[in-house]
Amino acid sequence: MVMQPGQLPALVRAHRIMAIIRGTSQEAALDTGRVLIEEGIRLVEITLTTPGALATIEALRALTPEGSFVGAGTVLTEDDVAAAQSAGAEFVVTPAVTPSVAEAARRGMPCAAGAFTASEAYLAFTAGAELIKLFPASTGGPAYLKALRDPFPQIPFMAVGGVGISEARAYLTAGAIGAGVGGPLVGDAANGGSLDALRHRARAFASWAGDAGESS
Repeated sequence: MVMQPGQLPALVRAHRIMAIIRGTSQEAALDTGRVLIEEGIRLVEITLTTPGALATIEALRALTPEGSFVGAGTVLTEDDVAAAQSAGAEFVVTPAVTPSVAEAARRGMPCAAGAFTASEAYLAFTAGAELIKLFPASTGGPAYLKALRDPFPQIPFMAVGGVGISEARAYLTAGAIGAGVGGPLVGDAANGGSLDALRHRARAFASWAGDAGESS
């Protein structure tokens, strides 16, 4: 199944976790993505700051089973969107409200747009973002997300930045539909660190996400 326009919020709500791979090694990034998907993480983002990110996205897509999805992160420009789409990315994630948001919408690519303020969240959503990535979420915490969400019940929010399992629980309680998780899940695996340790973390996150998704 290929991700369809408008489907990203439902998938985040169902699976709760989007893994964020940002590393220094193309080979390690691919191995990291492969292990995450093998252990049940269904949404994987490869940031374009990772060496060979586009080739990694293309290779990981070829290994991805039905029901798992690979996207591009740190997408800043219209050219980034085009390159991500050509590489086979099924969704894009931005760190801020940039021209990439409208370009992704124009191309029919699901987009999670980074925003921190009410104005940014509204601008990104009206530009075509399917959900808002509250970033950096740790700066304001769950209470800030709830305050931001209250006037925008039509906008789905995902918390990103400093989010582990305990923080993710709190953000879901505050109204987030899911969380983007980098370091607490990926650790140093994308820099060549232990894949066995990654498997243990991935299993813990996947188990929690499964329980959280079932209780939604």
